[in-house]
Amino acid sequence: MRLLLVEDDDHVAAALAAVLARHGFAVTHARSGEEALQALLPGEAAPFGVVLLDLGLPDQDGYEVCGKIRKRTSTPVIMVTARADVRSRIHGLNLGADDYVVKPYDTGELIARIHAVTRRPSAGTAPAPAETELRLGNVRIELPTRQVSVDGTRVQLTRKEFDLLALLAQRPGVVFRREQIISEVWRTSWEGTGRTLEVHVASLRAKLHMPTLIETVRGVGYRLVAPAS
Repeated sequence: MRLLLVEDDDHVAAALAAVLARHGFAVTHARSGEEALQALLPGEAAPFGVVLLDLGLPDQDGYEVCGKIRKRTSTPVIMVTARADVRSRIHGLNLGADDYVVKPYDTGELIARIHAVTRRPSAGTAPAPAETELRLGNVRIELPTRQVSVDGTRVQLTRKEFDLLALLAQRPGVVFRREQIISEVWRTSWEGTGRTLEVHVASLRAKLHMPTLIETVRGVGYRLVAPAS
């Protein structure tokens, strides 16, 4: 697995990279927030499996970097910091971090946490190959053929409408942030795309004849409310 280590202290990074390498990780070291964001740009290399983000960076606030990472990718992010207070942890998780490790930490625990977050299905992760369809009450979503039906009647959706519905349907009841949806479905940042999302949500509600299927969570985003069987 490729791992992006964001750490401005070269000595700390070298020691940690050596430990991670012994556990099978291919480590890329970024010394600043900007280097980390550049490393996460789409490229020829395989995507990173996880980002280990130290919050004490020289060029940008680590929380700000986390927010930018989450707008760009669904790759799991583990924050590493000396700030142990609960408010700091909550702030990091609200920005989209998947876990939070406080210094000093045991490397064994860190490795376990890395494996834990990479096992979790992220919002933008496609279902496992064995999962070929999603059923939500009378709604059937066939993933391989990208077909949707309601009470056995096929509903014609555009590509983005299907991607949006499939994303929300993977975790019914979970609130997806607008920025997160835009990143996963449109592969771009939030700026200028918000209206497009609203239009697609309205279109899905109309085409499925289910105005309450996708609930708007004011100021946050959307969640799918599974209909009764």
